[in-house]
Formats: sequence, C-alpha cells, structure tokens
Amino acid sequence: MFRGGRRFEAGRLQLLAMPTVAASGRVGYVIGKKLLGRAVDRNRLKRMLREAIRRRRPAMNAFDLIIRLRQPCAAAELAGVAADAGKLLDGLLGGPPAPPR
Repeated sequence: MFRGGRRFEAGRLQLLAMPTVAASGRVGYVIGKKLLGRAVDRNRLKRMLREAIRRRRPAMNAFDLIIRLRQPCAAAELAGVAADAGKLLDGLLGGPPAPPR
C-alpha cells in the first residue's frame, strides 16, 4: 500500500488509495501518539474520519485506503482535519459526494 498506492495530501493528512481486490474496500488509520497525545483525541478523530468515509461508502468500496495524520494538531483542530479528509476523499472519487438521505 505504501509503495504502490496513490497519494493525496492536504493540510495535516495523507490519503493512500489502491484499487481493492476484495469484495469491499478496507480502511486503515495511522494516528501516532506523538502527533495527537491523548487517546481520547485520537479516538475522536478516528470516529470523525469513519463518518466522512461512511457518507461516501458506496463509491469507496472500490478502494483500500490508509488515512494518515502527518503533523501534530490540537484537539480544537480535529473538525478541520476531518474536513480535510472529506476533501481528499472527494478528490479521490472525482467530485462531491451525494447528499445524505
């Protein structure tokens, strides 16, 4: 994945994507303790990232993804980091997601 995947970068995040060979895509999160110190903040960010992916899920099944935090951030900036993830996912899919039902 790290060698052959397509890389997308925005702000503090990096998205690695590769077409999947399985029936549905998988997602991995790399959020280091050195970059986001408190476990509660790391877990909150993971929940926000899962929600961003869930909104785009039918189209995301074609990819295996890794979402990686590249720079330190404060707990107050987590919403902005999740918004960056949404932009990266939209860039991967080629446009904005369909509105939620």
